[in-house]
Amino acid sequence: MEASGDGGSDHIAPCIFTLHELATATKNFGDDCLVGEGGFGRMYKGRLESSNQIVAIKQLDRSGSQGDRGFLVEVLMTSILHHPNLAKLIGYCSDGDQRLLVYEFMPLGSLEEHLHGLPSDQNHLDWNTRMKIAAGIAKGLEYLHDKANPPVIYRNLNCSNILLDEGYHPKLSDFGLAKLGPVGGKIHVSTRVVGTQGYCDPDYATTGQLSVKSDVYSFGVVLLEIITGRKAIDNSRAAGEQDLVAWARFLFEDPSKFAQMADPVLQGHYPVTGLSQALEVAGMCVHEQPSTRPPIADIATALDHLASQKYDPEVEFTTVVTAESKHFPPS
Repeated sequence: MEASGDGGSDHIAPCIFTLHELATATKNFGDDCLVGEGGFGRMYKGRLESSNQIVAIKQLDRSGSQGDRGFLVEVLMTSILHHPNLAKLIGYCSDGDQRLLVYEFMPLGSLEEHLHGLPSDQNHLDWNTRMKIAAGIAKGLEYLHDKANPPVIYRNLNCSNILLDEGYHPKLSDFGLAKLGPVGGKIHVSTRVVGTQGYCDPDYATTGQLSVKSDVYSFGVVLLEIITGRKAIDNSRAAGEQDLVAWARFLFEDPSKFAQMADPVLQGHYPVTGLSQALEVAGMCVHEQPSTRPPIADIATALDHLASQKYDPEVEFTTVVTAESKHFPPS
């Protein structure tokens, strides 16, 4: 397997750390260094004594969702794949029953936290930042699908796996479920079904046939979350609104209802045309038929354009007031 394109070639090979080094970095994996926990295991924030570098240390649960195979896949994938929108692997440790991965630390946490975990009195993501994040995610996927050889199917795209660097620069993380894509003219590979509820392509879930279009579906769900502020699956909502894609498909049928889909925390501060275009992209991504979903390169181009159209609520307010004033001559 080889990678080409956007990442360049001057990459430093991942370091091999001792368990003692990583225990020291995390105060013996203390609770005060614990920043996250999930099916994969635990994530710690630590400081490497040798370089004084702040890092994220992922301690895998070998009986969890990834296990030893996930560890090997993640080390392989992140050692070879290099792109500004992929999290950088600094090193790893395999000692006894311990499997640990050391990544660059993302100071702004995950997209999941910003969309669903912030208190109401904290600053939420504005429209421009949301489109910037969406465009960056698409570029990361484009690299995996179109620049890596053979292509890589991420297979685990969800908001908790999208980490945010300074300036809300998104990076894909957690490659333990990644799969090498089809070659030789084939369009899919057959494999056991894994993924996160609400993000998993229904066609893949039914047939076991995985393709790059499976990632496109998952991206569409993430894009809907970015636009609406809703979770992919939210059982606290009323019947008919718990599944984000099903709820959105109903509203897609009537463009006059698009405004109902915008995240309420935006308080109307978004471009009407931009909202419509972003929803159209999301709608194409979550189409039931994989062959109808657009290639990720087209999605990346569309979102890059949307992200370049900076929304300024002050300018919009001035424009609206000026337009309305023409109908009311001075008294």
